[in-house]
Amino acid sequence: MEIAGSEQSTRSRVARSILIEGPSTAADLADRLDLTPAAVRRHLDQLLHDGVIEVRNRPTPGHRGRGRPAKTFVLTDSGRNQFEQQYDDLAVEALRFLAETGGDAAVKAFAERRVSFIGDRFHEISTADPSATPVEVLARVLSDEGYAAGVRSVPVGEQLCQQHCPVSHVAHEFPQLCEAETEAIAKVLGSHVQRLATIAHGDGVCTTCIPVPAGSTTAAGAAAGSQTMTVDKKERQR
Repeated sequence: MEIAGSEQSTRSRVARSILIEGPSTAADLADRLDLTPAAVRRHLDQLLHDGVIEVRNRPTPGHRGRGRPAKTFVLTDSGRNQFEQQYDDLAVEALRFLAETGGDAAVKAFAERRVSFIGDRFHEISTADPSATPVEVLARVLSDEGYAAGVRSVPVGEQLCQQHCPVSHVAHEFPQLCEAETEAIAKVLGSHVQRLATIAHGDGVCTTCIPVPAGSTTAAGAAAGSQTMTVDKKERQR
């Protein structure tokens, strides 16, 4: 996108907000970025024209079927690529060489070393903010590294949702990166976790399910989580 000055900066903020927060309506973006509806629509129109975002029509909460559902904007693959690291091709070539010369064990060792920041930063943030839950701490650790992570409650526990993956293109060819990340998450939480979806394999969000012991989920949490799971399932089916 060749946009001058503040226009470029604002348009980038709109795209980044969709990246971090996930599918968003024009009203969401206006509130989040403190922009006028007219300004948001102008930037969305240009982002649509440039192929950075696309529209998904999805009813908003409370929508009763009258009128059109609110337009929800999501990043396209091309739009997401603009936030990817610049050296994906070099990284893939380096890992291919590592696999050829050192085998799968060498790639696995590299993947494990790469995610060592999870364990290192987890203890640091936990100590600094004892009020945060372990999964909230983990989301902060990953967000600091560019994963745009958040937490959702579901009936069986919690979901760690990563709206962005800095290494998704590399991980598409080398799933060891995703596997090492999942193992590191399980290790710091001290419990079994399950990867439900990954950006590297075409899903819109990297989603990791973190179960809680049976009987510890509240009825309110279960109700909220049930709604979230329904949305997540629909997103995966698209």
